[in-house]
Amino acid sequence: MADAIVVVEDDESIREMLRYYFQTVGYEARGYDSGEAMLTGEAGLTPPALYILDIMLPGMDGVEILRRLRAGGATAEVPVIFLTARTAEMDRVAGLEAGADDYVVKPFGIMELQARVKAVLRRAKGPAGRVLRLGELEIDSAAREVRRAGEPVELTYKEFELLRLLASRRGVALTRDEILRAVWDYDYTGETRTVDMHVKALRQKLGEHIIDTVRGVGYKIP
Repeated sequence: MADAIVVVEDDESIREMLRYYFQTVGYEARGYDSGEAMLTGEAGLTPPALYILDIMLPGMDGVEILRRLRAGGATAEVPVIFLTARTAEMDRVAGLEAGADDYVVKPFGIMELQARVKAVLRRAKGPAGRVLRLGELEIDSAAREVRRAGEPVELTYKEFELLRLLASRRGVALTRDEILRAVWDYDYTGETRTVDMHVKALRQKLGEHIIDTVRGVGYKIP
């Protein structure tokens, strides 16, 4: 069965273009013009492999949709890409802090979007690995779980991937560009702020000293 992609976009021309395009390249694509329509239409269906959400929507906005998805048992780990014309940094921060896995600004190239979709799905289906242990912290790649002193810690998809990367290269200082290429899996030039925001989130959830800042370079786990 083909992977399903759900697109929530109130601009009919963009929504139908994306739905048609992803169908032609082998995905099952379902489109909705609002969050309310999506929640109703998807009720009882198997969750998709990926959601593409516009932020500026009538009624429920994309950030609220994302919060509801993350709060749901079956949809909590499904990757989400925001697709929006809003470019202000605070909009990006709000989306990423809500748990988005990527952020694409309109106007966009369809091939670029497809590359990002493939990257997110490839990461979501990545091979299982061993359990990494950092003191009282356990990173279980097979179960995609993080435990601190035996207690589970809820991380977004990208937070988990970033933590796993740094833990697997323990003691090595990685640049922001290296992290972007490894975790986001494409050229994210000019968006290194994304790494900083995800590091900040991990420190808030796991402790300030879990990740060291290497001045002039990037980050490492000591």
